[in-house]
Amino acid sequence: MFIIIGLLGGFMGGFFFANTVNQGAATVAASVQPGASQGAGMPSGHPAIPGGGAAGGAIPEVQAAIDKAKQNPTDFEAQMKAAELFYQIQRFDGAIEFLKKANELQPENYDVMVNLGNSYFDASRYDDAEKTYFKALDKKPGDLNVRTDMGLTFLFRENPNYDRAITEFKRVLDADPAHVQALQNLTVAYTKKSDKADAAATLARLEQADASNEAIPKLRTELEKIGSK
Repeated sequence: MFIIIGLLGGFMGGFFFANTVNQGAATVAASVQPGASQGAGMPSGHPAIPGGGAAGGAIPEVQAAIDKAKQNPTDFEAQMKAAELFYQIQRFDGAIEFLKKANELQPENYDVMVNLGNSYFDASRYDDAEKTYFKALDKKPGDLNVRTDMGLTFLFRENPNYDRAITEFKRVLDADPAHVQALQNLTVAYTKKSDKADAAATLARLEQADASNEAIPKLRTELEKIGSK
Protein backbone atom coordinates (compact mmCIF):
# COMPACT_ATOMS: atom_id res chain seq x y z
CA MET A 1 0.00 0.00 0.00
CA PHE A 2 2.57 2.58 1.01
CA ILE A 3 6.13 2.40 -0.32
CA ILE A 4 8.75 3.05 2.39
CA ILE A 5 10.08 6.58 2.26
CA GLY A 6 13.51 5.54 1.02
CA LEU A 7 12.02 4.11 -2.17
CA LEU A 8 11.43 7.37 -3.93
CA GLY A 9 11.91 6.24 -7.50
CA GLY A 10 9.74 4.41 -9.99
CA PHE A 11 6.37 5.83 -9.02
CA MET A 12 4.39 5.15 -12.12
CA GLY A 13 4.35 1.36 -12.18
CA GLY A 14 2.24 -0.01 -9.36
CA PHE A 15 2.65 3.36 -7.63
CA PHE A 16 2.32 4.08 -3.96
CA PHE A 17 -1.33 4.31 -3.10
CA ALA A 18 -3.74 1.53 -2.30
CA ASN A 19 -6.76 0.66 -4.18
CA THR A 20 -9.22 -2.01 -3.20
CA VAL A 21 -7.07 -4.60 -1.47
CA ASN A 22 -6.08 -2.47 1.52
CA GLN A 23 -9.01 -0.08 1.51
CA GLY A 24 -11.26 -3.12 1.52
CA ALA A 25 -9.37 -4.54 4.49
CA ALA A 26 -10.46 -1.52 6.51
CA THR A 27 -13.97 -1.44 5.11
CA VAL A 28 -15.64 -4.10 7.20
CA ALA A 29 -14.62 -2.65 10.55
CA ALA A 30 -15.53 0.88 9.51
CA SER A 31 -18.68 0.16 7.54
CA VAL A 32 -20.46 -2.04 10.04
CA GLN A 33 -19.77 0.32 12.93
CA PRO A 34 -21.41 3.75 12.60
CA GLY A 35 -19.00 6.59 13.19
CA ALA A 36 -15.89 4.45 12.76
CA SER A 37 -13.09 5.97 10.77
CA GLN A 38 -10.94 4.23 8.22
CA GLY A 39 -8.00 6.29 9.38
CA ALA A 40 -8.34 5.03 12.96
CA GLY A 41 -5.83 2.21 12.42
CA MET A 42 -3.41 0.89 9.86
CA PRO A 43 -4.27 -2.22 7.85
CA SER A 44 -2.59 -5.42 8.94
CA GLY A 45 0.98 -5.63 7.67
CA HIS A 46 1.26 -1.91 7.03
CA PRO A 47 4.86 -0.66 7.29
CA ALA A 48 5.70 1.78 10.08
CA ILE A 49 4.97 5.43 9.31
CA PRO A 50 8.29 7.26 9.47
CA GLY A 51 8.81 10.79 10.72
CA GLY A 52 6.25 10.77 13.53
CA GLY A 53 3.43 12.02 11.31
CA ALA A 54 4.86 15.43 10.42
CA ALA A 55 6.65 16.53 7.30
CA GLY A 56 10.23 17.73 7.61
CA GLY A 57 12.46 17.72 10.66
CA ALA A 58 13.37 14.11 11.29
CA ILE A 59 14.07 13.28 7.64
CA PRO A 60 15.75 16.13 5.72
CA GLU A 61 15.22 14.29 2.42
CA VAL A 62 11.47 14.61 2.93
CA GLN A 63 11.52 18.36 3.38
CA ALA A 64 13.95 18.71 0.48
CA ALA A 65 11.58 16.82 -1.82
CA ILE A 66 8.64 18.96 -0.75
CA ASP A 67 10.60 22.16 -1.21
CA LYS A 68 11.69 21.04 -4.66
CA ALA A 69 8.09 20.43 -5.70
CA LYS A 70 6.99 23.84 -4.47
CA GLN A 71 9.89 25.58 -6.18
CA ASN A 72 9.35 23.69 -9.46
CA PRO A 73 5.60 23.61 -10.03
CA THR A 74 6.01 22.35 -13.61
CA ASP A 75 8.18 19.37 -12.58
CA PHE A 76 5.79 16.42 -12.76
CA GLU A 77 8.03 13.91 -10.97
CA ALA A 78 8.73 16.40 -8.18
CA GLN A 79 4.99 16.81 -7.58
CA MET A 80 4.55 13.05 -7.48
CA LYS A 81 7.41 12.51 -5.06
CA ALA A 82 6.09 15.19 -2.69
CA ALA A 83 2.60 13.69 -2.88
CA GLU A 84 4.01 10.26 -2.05
CA LEU A 85 5.82 11.53 1.02
CA PHE A 86 2.79 13.41 2.32
CA TYR A 87 0.67 10.30 1.81
CA GLN A 88 3.10 8.13 3.75
CA ILE A 89 2.88 10.37 6.79
CA GLN A 90 -0.92 10.55 6.42
CA ARG A 91 -0.95 14.23 5.53
CA PHE A 92 -3.57 13.57 2.89
CA ASP A 93 -4.36 17.23 2.20
CA GLY A 94 -0.71 17.72 1.28
CA ALA A 95 -0.81 14.68 -1.00
CA ILE A 96 -3.95 16.06 -2.65
CA GLU A 97 -2.30 19.45 -3.21
CA PHE A 98 0.62 17.97 -5.15
CA LEU A 99 -1.46 15.38 -6.98
CA LYS A 100 -3.75 18.13 -8.22
CA LYS A 101 -0.72 19.92 -9.60
CA ALA A 102 0.48 16.69 -11.22
CA ASN A 103 -2.98 16.23 -12.70
CA GLU A 104 -2.83 19.70 -14.20
CA LEU A 105 0.50 18.84 -15.78
CA GLN A 106 -0.68 15.46 -17.12
CA PRO A 107 -4.50 15.55 -17.13
CA GLU A 108 -4.79 12.26 -19.01
CA ASN A 109 -2.49 10.32 -16.67
CA TYR A 110 -4.64 7.49 -15.31
CA ASP A 111 -2.42 6.66 -12.34
CA VAL A 112 -2.55 10.25 -11.14
CA MET A 113 -6.35 10.23 -11.30
CA VAL A 114 -6.57 7.03 -9.27
CA ASN A 115 -4.07 8.16 -6.68
CA LEU A 116 -5.82 11.50 -6.33
CA GLY A 117 -9.07 9.60 -5.77
CA ASN A 118 -7.38 7.43 -3.15
CA SER A 119 -6.02 10.49 -1.36
CA TYR A 120 -9.45 12.11 -1.30
CA PHE A 121 -10.81 8.82 0.04
CA ASP A 122 -8.31 8.65 2.88
CA ALA A 123 -8.95 12.31 3.69
CA SER A 124 -12.64 11.34 4.12
CA ARG A 125 -13.57 13.58 1.18
CA TYR A 126 -15.82 10.95 -0.32
CA ASP A 127 -17.71 13.17 -2.77
CA ASP A 128 -14.42 14.31 -4.28
CA ALA A 129 -13.12 10.73 -4.30
CA GLU A 130 -16.23 9.56 -6.16
CA LYS A 131 -15.91 12.26 -8.82
CA THR A 132 -12.23 11.51 -9.34
CA TYR A 133 -12.75 7.76 -9.54
CA PHE A 134 -15.57 8.38 -12.01
CA LYS A 135 -13.21 10.30 -14.28
CA ALA A 136 -10.69 7.48 -14.05
CA LEU A 137 -13.33 4.89 -14.89
CA ASP A 138 -14.36 6.94 -17.90
CA LYS A 139 -10.89 6.15 -19.23
CA LYS A 140 -10.74 2.53 -18.00
CA PRO A 141 -14.24 1.27 -17.22
CA GLY A 142 -12.94 -2.24 -16.74
CA ASP A 143 -10.78 -1.41 -13.71
CA LEU A 144 -12.67 -3.46 -11.13
CA ASN A 145 -10.58 -2.33 -8.19
CA VAL A 146 -11.24 1.34 -8.86
CA ARG A 147 -14.94 0.65 -9.33
CA THR A 148 -15.00 -1.16 -6.00
CA ASP A 149 -13.30 1.80 -4.38
CA MET A 150 -15.87 4.13 -5.92
CA GLY A 151 -18.58 1.95 -4.43
CA LEU A 152 -16.96 2.38 -1.03
CA THR A 153 -17.37 6.15 -1.24
CA PHE A 154 -21.13 5.66 -1.11
CA LEU A 155 -20.83 3.55 2.04
CA PHE A 156 -18.54 5.89 3.96
CA ARG A 157 -20.06 9.29 3.27
CA GLU A 158 -22.07 11.13 5.89
CA ASN A 159 -25.33 10.27 4.12
CA PRO A 160 -24.68 6.80 2.73
CA ASN A 161 -26.24 5.71 -0.53
CA TYR A 162 -26.40 1.97 -0.07
CA ASP A 163 -28.30 1.32 -3.28
CA ARG A 164 -25.66 3.07 -5.37
CA ALA A 165 -22.90 1.21 -3.55
CA ILE A 166 -24.67 -2.06 -4.23
CA THR A 167 -25.01 -1.18 -7.90
CA GLU A 168 -21.27 -0.58 -8.23
CA PHE A 169 -20.28 -3.74 -6.36
CA LYS A 170 -22.68 -5.81 -8.46
CA ARG A 171 -21.15 -4.38 -11.63
CA VAL A 172 -17.77 -5.57 -10.42
CA LEU A 173 -19.17 -9.01 -9.65
CA ASP A 174 -20.84 -9.23 -13.05
CA ALA A 175 -17.33 -9.05 -14.50
CA ASP A 176 -15.62 -11.13 -11.80
CA PRO A 177 -18.01 -13.20 -9.64
CA ALA A 178 -15.20 -14.09 -7.24
CA HIS A 179 -13.90 -10.54 -6.64
CA VAL A 180 -13.26 -10.81 -2.91
CA GLN A 181 -13.38 -7.14 -1.95
CA ALA A 182 -16.57 -6.55 -3.90
CA LEU A 183 -18.21 -9.55 -2.21
CA GLN A 184 -17.04 -8.35 1.18
CA ASN A 185 -18.27 -4.81 0.67
CA LEU A 186 -21.54 -5.90 -0.92
CA THR A 187 -22.21 -7.98 2.20
CA VAL A 188 -21.61 -4.86 4.29
CA ALA A 189 -23.95 -2.77 2.14
CA TYR A 190 -26.76 -5.31 2.37
CA THR A 191 -26.19 -5.60 6.12
CA LYS A 192 -26.39 -1.84 6.55
CA LYS A 193 -29.69 -1.92 4.64
CA SER A 194 -30.91 -4.72 6.97
CA ASP A 195 -31.36 -6.92 3.90
CA LYS A 196 -30.61 -10.17 5.67
CA ALA A 197 -31.39 -12.53 2.80
CA ASP A 198 -29.13 -10.84 0.28
CA ALA A 199 -26.43 -10.24 2.88
CA ALA A 200 -26.45 -13.94 3.79
CA ALA A 201 -26.33 -15.01 0.16
CA THR A 202 -23.44 -12.69 -0.58
CA LEU A 203 -21.57 -13.81 2.54
CA ALA A 204 -21.95 -17.41 1.36
CA ARG A 205 -20.38 -16.42 -1.96
CA LEU A 206 -17.52 -14.74 -0.11
CA GLU A 207 -16.94 -17.86 1.97
CA GLN A 208 -16.78 -19.92 -1.19
CA ALA A 209 -14.40 -17.51 -2.90
CA ASP A 210 -12.12 -16.92 0.10
CA ALA A 211 -12.85 -19.21 3.04
CA SER A 212 -9.94 -17.84 5.09
CA ASN A 213 -11.02 -14.21 4.76
CA GLU A 214 -10.54 -12.60 8.16
CA ALA A 215 -13.61 -10.40 7.68
CA ILE A 216 -16.02 -13.33 7.59
CA PRO A 217 -16.54 -13.74 11.37
CA LYS A 218 -17.26 -10.03 11.78
CA LEU A 219 -19.62 -10.03 8.82
CA ARG A 220 -21.43 -13.05 10.21
CA THR A 221 -21.79 -11.38 13.60
CA GLU A 222 -23.27 -8.25 12.05
CA LEU A 223 -25.59 -10.34 9.90
CA GLU A 224 -26.92 -12.15 12.96
CA LYS A 225 -27.76 -8.82 14.59
CA ILE A 226 -30.23 -7.93 11.86
CA GLY A 227 -32.93 -10.24 13.16
CA SER A 228 -32.59 -8.88 16.68
CA LYS A 229 -33.07 -5.24 15.73
